[in-house]
Amino acid sequence: MTLTGDQVTAYLARIGADRPARPDAAALRGLHLAHLRAVPFENLGIHLGEPIVLEPGALFDKVVGRGRGGFCYELNGLFAELLGELGYGVTLLAARVHGGEEAGFGPLFDHLALRVTDADGAEWLVDVGFGRHTDHPLRFLLGADQRDPTGTYRLEAREDGTGDVVVLREGAPQYLLELRPRTLADFEVCCWWQQTSPKSHFTQNTLCSLRTPAGRTTISGRTLVESQDSGERTERELTGAQLLRTYADSFGVVLDRLPDLPRP
Repeated sequence: MTLTGDQVTAYLARIGADRPARPDAAALRGLHLAHLRAVPFENLGIHLGEPIVLEPGALFDKVVGRGRGGFCYELNGLFAELLGELGYGVTLLAARVHGGEEAGFGPLFDHLALRVTDADGAEWLVDVGFGRHTDHPLRFLLGADQRDPTGTYRLEAREDGTGDVVVLREGAPQYLLELRPRTLADFEVCCWWQQTSPKSHFTQNTLCSLRTPAGRTTISGRTLVESQDSGERTERELTGAQLLRTYADSFGVVLDRLPDLPRP
């Protein structure tokens, strides 16, 4: 599927962005940040019993039609459709998320990110589906520190001859990119595992998180966390009624019932 003209207009309205006059780097930066501030990273559908369908029409209906968010396969998968319609070159890439020193990198297809080419031929790493990550796209350049409002990032070739690229934040690995072009269908099996396996992080707790101009607002389980870029952080527990109201007021996510929550 490719998005129709009306769907592109509706998608841009959803993220509060104007249609760019030209698919250049400045427009890409603006679209990236607008998306992060409008569309939450969330797994509520898993705990509402809603199957995640990796098909652009279904993703458009969820994110734009119903004003919801999603996780990497959904958010980056749909954003790829928008960028393609706006004139950018887009390649879907599979990645392995780093789970810490003991766990190391996870399985391939653990994450979906985008390699995007603008009108001037510059290549970018675009990712609106990783939760706490960059505000702006990263240049797809190896070995150079890149400053972002959220920290310092670096892309480095892995020293094993595979050509894979490690994405680091403040020197700590975030995920490992395989550079082979993929299709959205390639992620279906891992997406199914993420939403069904008791070992998946996404089945163990509910999460809804959104970048704000000053920081980030997150609901994890029943806990509302409001963090500021300055380092300030507040937490408070919410009741069921407060949860529904906060989902709507802080994230634009209107639910008619609560997702199944983890036990206290």
